[in-house]
Amino acid sequence: MTTTLPRPTAPTPPSLATRAANRLLTRLMRLPGTRDGYRVERNIPTPARDGAVLMTDHYAPVTDRPKGTVLVRTPYGRGFPHDLEARVYADRGYHVVLQSCRGTFGSTGDFCPMANEADDAQDAVAWLRTQPWFDGRLATAGSSYVGWTQWALLMDPPPELRACLIAVAPHDMHDAAHGSGAFRLGDFLSFAEMVVNQERFTGLRAIARMLTLNRRLAPVFGALPLADAADAATGHRAAWFRQWLTTPERDDAVWDRLKLDDALERADVPVRLTAGWQDLFLDQTLHQYQTLRTRGVDVSITVGPWTHQELGQKGMGRLLRGNLEWLEIHLADEAPTRLRSAPPVEVYVTGQGAWRHLPQWPPAAGETVRYLQPDGRLLADEPSGGAPSTYLYDPADPTPTVAGPLLTLDAGSKDNAKLESRSDVLTFTTAPLTAPLEIVGTPVVELAHTRNNPHADVFVRLCDVDPKGVSRNFAEGLLRLDPTTPLDQVQTVRVQLDSCAHQVKAGHRLRLLIAGGSHPRYARNEGTGELPGTGTELRPCTHTVHHDSGAVSRVILPTPTG
Repeated sequence: MTTTLPRPTAPTPPSLATRAANRLLTRLMRLPGTRDGYRVERNIPTPARDGAVLMTDHYAPVTDRPKGTVLVRTPYGRGFPHDLEARVYADRGYHVVLQSCRGTFGSTGDFCPMANEADDAQDAVAWLRTQPWFDGRLATAGSSYVGWTQWALLMDPPPELRACLIAVAPHDMHDAAHGSGAFRLGDFLSFAEMVVNQERFTGLRAIARMLTLNRRLAPVFGALPLADAADAATGHRAAWFRQWLTTPERDDAVWDRLKLDDALERADVPVRLTAGWQDLFLDQTLHQYQTLRTRGVDVSITVGPWTHQELGQKGMGRLLRGNLEWLEIHLADEAPTRLRSAPPVEVYVTGQGAWRHLPQWPPAAGETVRYLQPDGRLLADEPSGGAPSTYLYDPADPTPTVAGPLLTLDAGSKDNAKLESRSDVLTFTTAPLTAPLEIVGTPVVELAHTRNNPHADVFVRLCDVDPKGVSRNFAEGLLRLDPTTPLDQVQTVRVQLDSCAHQVKAGHRLRLLIAGGSHPRYARNEGTGELPGTGTELRPCTHTVHHDSGAVSRVILPTPTG
């Protein structure tokens, strides 16, 4: 707990170096030109209802006609990159309030991820109401955890709120952690290790730790019992992580403050959403869009070709340009008509390499079906017979994670050759396509499946194989199987993959990969049925995929109808 509060500073203009950086940023990201200038007052102590003090910076535009206030609440400090976004908004006429979440970077109290943000966000707005410069027009902005703080405020939207800018952010942490049935180990242990050390290691040391994260955590990922090893890796300073890991039940009290589904039903202000096709929260962002759109809320969504971490690199220009337009329309009421009539959905079609504007997501689509064959092919015709395919999943040597929608730097679309060569992986591949195949929506894989251990997972992935044989992933999914289903009967296992907008070009091939896990993205299924994180034994599982006239396995691809 922080006990010594930073000293407030007098409002000061940006330095010459910062102003030069702002001009460069404007050019590189093709932002509207700066107009106002701003001053920054740092380390303002703002009160929370329980006595905690939340450290706040105020970026005040130098103008007689400010456009409203943008609130940004973050646990990652009030420096780069959050100050970059604050500078962009303030330089264009908006007051910006940049606040550290409790227990982080000068704010008092204990940091328990996501749990206190609803109350603290309301207290931040209450403080705003006491400020003479606040004119009653409020927007919120930010990505990832900062997006969560916005959904937390939307659990009880204040009357001053006019717009939200939410990027790559969850609203339901139980679903993010356990939604597939298997715990998202790699992402959330990496997050835990980072947040407990973020104020101890800064600058080059922080970068070095990020680059060596997987190597440093590898012994933990493979340890038994996992929860004890994770406690040690986080210095016993993240009790919440053990709770997340060992509590798969959605209705457990551990998750009560970590599920903000009601915010999607209560939000009544225009919301701009941003996601990435290789972002770990993609499914939740699409659900947010669809729920708000169904309710008639003014909502737009941009989905680009980036991972969670890449949004700040590949996607920042498009993010900021779109955010500024949204603020002009909904907070400042100054946007031209052409912006008000822009299509609400823009998606990047991977494989094709082009942006596309749509009236809604998902677009109208039909189905293209490909069937798994005994010889490893994917064909349009059902198989007429043949021996099933089998593989052994051994949790002592778990099928490894290769890229995909991860929180860490090794995310994205990568070559799967090494993964596909493993004996615990099956692949089924089409012939080279004679025409492009566009997949837009949510693919589904249905497997006629048996196993010899009730405790098992099925991982599937779609890859685009180019003429040189390089196989790159573009959609995947995992399902933990119901251990009560009979082992002696063929079951249809239905795995819903990540949504995508991808074109497999003519001359390329489509490949389906099947395995028993993806470790450490997901905690390995130990094969014993023990509570997650507590097991001390490992038992393998033999999987059998059937593909004959009596037990059909197939891939169902959503393909445009227009």
